Amino acid sequence: MAVVVVESPAKAKTINKYLGSGYTVLASYGHVRDLPPKDGSVDPEQGFEMLWEVASDSRKHVKAIAEALKADPELILATDPDREGEAISWHLTEALAKSKAIKKDTPVKRVVFNAITKSAVTAAMENPRQVDMPLVHAYLARRALDYLVGFNLSPVLWRKLPGAKSAGRVQSVCLRLIVEREMEIEAFRAQEYWSVTAGLTTPRGQEFSARLTSLAGKRLDKFDIATAESAEIAVQAVQSRSLSVQSVEAKPASRNPSAPFMTSTLQQEASRKFGMGAKQCMSAAQRLYEAGYITYMRTDGIDMAPEAVMAARDVIKDRYGAEYVPKSPRMYKNKAKNAQEAHECIRPTDMATSPDRLKITDSDQRKLYDLIWKRTIACQMEAARMERTTVEIGSKDGQVGLRATGQVVLFDGFLKVYEEGRDDVVDDEDKRLPQMAQGDALDKRSVTPEQHFTQPPPRYTEATLVKRMEELGIGRPSTYASIVTTIQDRGYVTKDKNRLIAQDKGRLVTIFLVNYFRRYLEYDFTAALEEQLDDVSAGDRDYKDVLDRFWRDFSAAIAETSELRITEVLEKIDEVLAPHLYPAREDGSDPRSCPKCGVGRLNLKTARSGGAFIGCNNYPECRYTRPLAGDEGDAELSGEGKLLGHDAGDPISLRTGRFGPYVQRGEATTEQPKPPRASLPKGWSVESIDLDRALMLLSLPRPVGPHPEDGEMIEAGIGRYGPYVKHGRIYANLPEVDEVFTIGMNRAVEVLAAKPARGRAAATEPLRVLGDHPSGGAISVMKGRYGPYVKWEKVNATLTKDLSAEEITLDQAIELVNAKAGAKPRKPTAKKPAAKKAPAKKPAAKKAGKAAK
Repeated sequence: MAVVVVESPAKAKTINKYLGSGYTVLASYGHVRDLPPKDGSVDPEQGFEMLWEVASDSRKHVKAIAEALKADPELILATDPDREGEAISWHLTEALAKSKAIKKDTPVKRVVFNAITKSAVTAAMENPRQVDMPLVHAYLARRALDYLVGFNLSPVLWRKLPGAKSAGRVQSVCLRLIVEREMEIEAFRAQEYWSVTAGLTTPRGQEFSARLTSLAGKRLDKFDIATAESAEIAVQAVQSRSLSVQSVEAKPASRNPSAPFMTSTLQQEASRKFGMGAKQCMSAAQRLYEAGYITYMRTDGIDMAPEAVMAARDVIKDRYGAEYVPKSPRMYKNKAKNAQEAHECIRPTDMATSPDRLKITDSDQRKLYDLIWKRTIACQMEAARMERTTVEIGSKDGQVGLRATGQVVLFDGFLKVYEEGRDDVVDDEDKRLPQMAQGDALDKRSVTPEQHFTQPPPRYTEATLVKRMEELGIGRPSTYASIVTTIQDRGYVTKDKNRLIAQDKGRLVTIFLVNYFRRYLEYDFTAALEEQLDDVSAGDRDYKDVLDRFWRDFSAAIAETSELRITEVLEKIDEVLAPHLYPAREDGSDPRSCPKCGVGRLNLKTARSGGAFIGCNNYPECRYTRPLAGDEGDAELSGEGKLLGHDAGDPISLRTGRFGPYVQRGEATTEQPKPPRASLPKGWSVESIDLDRALMLLSLPRPVGPHPEDGEMIEAGIGRYGPYVKHGRIYANLPEVDEVFTIGMNRAVEVLAAKPARGRAAATEPLRVLGDHPSGGAISVMKGRYGPYVKWEKVNATLTKDLSAEEITLDQAIELVNAKAGAKPRKPTAKKPAAKKAPAKKPAAKKAGKAAK
């Protein structure tokens, strides 16, 4: 039987259904080789020679493939249809050749399919090819570049910028986007403006509202009404005049559906509609693809196969009617910079399988499939037709003019199925207006002024960040999720309410790199390098030329930083950030003079944690500090931290200590050397802490009430291991921090009752009972501390990454427990006592001397 290799067991299982008994389908479990994480794995002096090694956990998978090839030496590589998939096939071939599992005359074929369906797999098997070496070379170039940047730039950061963790070719550019947006927000100064809205009534008694657009015969711009006094004058002008309809203009309009999904737009929409991170989205999409439900999910193409287009049109006609099917199929062309058009869009493999007909238990997969199906169907539907109406209203003397806008949907078209989400957009034109005619007199119900302030640019969400990276040509579909995840894992960025917030570490790293490695953080440079790598993929450029050109300049830039001192780096960063760190004061005094002692000067300092703060150089006589991103109002009256307010006469402050941020009541005194403190719980950002939240933390532990059985007080608090409820000596964990402040008696008693008695664990209910083992005894899926596992008698086997608790079958569970049982070490057999030996004679002194030598 020919040996077919794919990446994962889930994919292998699906393909095996279509290929039948003539093939042995095995999984490589992703990449089988990688560069050792040590210096020298890429050698620029030897033509960028790369030293690969088979990962320890991959050796058994390579061995299994090698064993299968002994029965049938034909190898078919069926990994994913992209650069990474091609690289896995190449790595596997190289590893098998090195172990002599395949020889020069061993038939090795490469097959690709965009969807795991019987027709796609069968067609691929009938049209094999060789491994695409230009794609492999593009992979090698990217891997070498990322290695060279990471292993040469990260040590520079460690030495010159305490607390910095790492830098990356694309990761650092992505971080720069977030940091620059944060600096824009800090530099932003709000501008006040006012608007005036009138509530009006038509002759038929229908109510609507209109906005003031002209005053004293002059058209109003956004900031023309700048003060409350100006707004009041405008209100009086409207109230003192009779108003009538000057004109009614109705224009037909249409809206076309959005293109089908590619990787970036899927991540954006999943973030907008479900709050899914890029990593979470791609994980769910991967499982849908491996199960054969959707086409390949790492793509920047939006083209759709003709047969899929026709199938979508058939579904539209059957479900919604012929009027929803356009006369000709819709064609889409990618407008994104550097789009490869290498693959088809992300779509269902079977258009007729609507979400309600697909049995998926995982909620993420179910939501994502519903999104993909609706978007795909909608993209081939008729446009929505609507009527947009503009009503101009004014006074007879022409001194006052108002406008009302609205629209009516005449035919919903694709909106019947799906409407794309939008970022940071408020559309006030979707309201419907009552029927009016020119000359209609209008009664005034109210005239209301409203104060507004200009808003700073919004922080990026994962969706808007991916969109911006795509626009700039930075990164590729397969990298977006890992890049966004990495900068969060490094502590450079945190996510609060789905918004990405640059932290001090990330800010310092970015400023350092922009000043000493500016070229490599330029958006155009990174995009141009991506274009060169795309040329390598197409076979139009030699990858070693790309590496050589990059390394020549990059190594010189690294060498230039060798003499830099930490103080010099901090001074440079302090200088660059000065406009943001030390804004001009209202009294015109020196913004760097210490507001506490008046003697010292403020400058940038770093903490052991890698964070940074502004401090007085008159330390230790003056202990004034404030956060890097704060202003002088964020400093407390004495000591470090930020004053949040007062409670019962005590100052409540937010501080950063050895173990992270915390809130404190009062000050340390000789009578009270340790004032009340409370650490910020996991998930609470420093930016979210105000006086109310600080007092909530300082009030813990919170009494819930006396236990109904013994009257002893139940308390809720946050401890070393997270949120809890306590009764006597029994502690029970709570799933969410916020529940500490809201939990009531019934819930507390329930949680405590579920807590197993010390020393005797309560029997855990299985998540699923799969059936009986062939040798007898039930096999169940259990919830474990480190994830789900299958249990049979005394054998526990952890689920592999490709298996979920909801999808694992009895056969798969039997295979896992059998493997686990077989791997168990046998009990050592008791050894017979050794026979007593006669005591050895003492050696002669001469021999002993030789032995000693």
